[in-house]
Amino acid sequence: MSTPEDQLPPFGAAPAPVGATPVATHSSQWDGVAEQFARDMLRDRRADRRWRNFFRLSWLLLVMAVAYALFAARNHAATPTGPHTALIEVRGEIAAGAEASAENLLPGIKTAFEDDGAKAIVLRINSPGGSPVQAGILYDEIRRLKKLHPTKKVYAVVEETCASGAYYIAVAADEIYADKASIVGSIGVLMDSFGATGLMDKLGVERRLITAGENKGIGDPFSPLQPKHRAYLQAMIDQIHQQFIAVVRQGRGTRLKEGPDTFSGLFWNGEQALKNGLIDHLGNLDYVARDVIKAEEVIDYTPKENVAERLAKKFGAAIGSGAVKAMPGGVTVR
Repeated sequence: MSTPEDQLPPFGAAPAPVGATPVATHSSQWDGVAEQFARDMLRDRRADRRWRNFFRLSWLLLVMAVAYALFAARNHAATPTGPHTALIEVRGEIAAGAEASAENLLPGIKTAFEDDGAKAIVLRINSPGGSPVQAGILYDEIRRLKKLHPTKKVYAVVEETCASGAYYIAVAADEIYADKASIVGSIGVLMDSFGATGLMDKLGVERRLITAGENKGIGDPFSPLQPKHRAYLQAMIDQIHQQFIAVVRQGRGTRLKEGPDTFSGLFWNGEQALKNGLIDHLGNLDYVARDVIKAEEVIDYTPKENVAERLAKKFGAAIGSGAVKAMPGGVTVR
């Protein structure tokens, strides 16, 4: 016996013609469609959940890998097995944030002083100089650590160049070695800039500089350098020069053979520097480790910045740059 529902046409089928005999169907067809629809939705949701979990796990693993790399020890690659020479590389410009900065080099220097297996420390230098502040921090810390560890000597070994701020650091060592063709010296201070006022006059460009404080615009390249400002800047770098001279005299002592050009900013090759008392001997790292320190194995204590740290710094710089760009422009205090 059929019911009215049994006489309904299948889902999606055209209605039966008028007068035609109704075809018997079953409500299970409707149930099958709903069940299939529910299964499809459930399958899609499960797939979405699996992908979300996959991406979450991937990000978690990436964060863990970066964290491990960031907090991993930044010491020398090899573990010393006996007496050795501790090496610290001083390369490139001496500046805050650079490879040859006090912040970067001091952890390695301190570790080398504290390591009983390190018989002596070699500062291998190849640098044209840089910041007197960074050089001064390194000089002071090396001398402080030498007092704490009086039996551990420090040697500076010059490769191509040890000039200006690099020589400032070198004089903290007990002895300085260099190649006969190395460049050594340049005991002086400079402050460089440029002036474009004449060019601006020719181009008809007017400089509009508004300051609070009559000396705030000192050194501005687009404004004439006033005589009183030139005298002030000259007095300032003269004072820093005297600080540099005092450090060289303190570090070299009676070994320094002062002449009229010693503190003039001139530089010399290694052979001339030896005659002037700027260095003690001619020699390289292998010679010093083998024949002077008597510990031929050389272990590098220079902290190395890993890939994760570089990425983190770039990411942080990008964030900071974006924040600065989002700030409105205006008066700057610097």
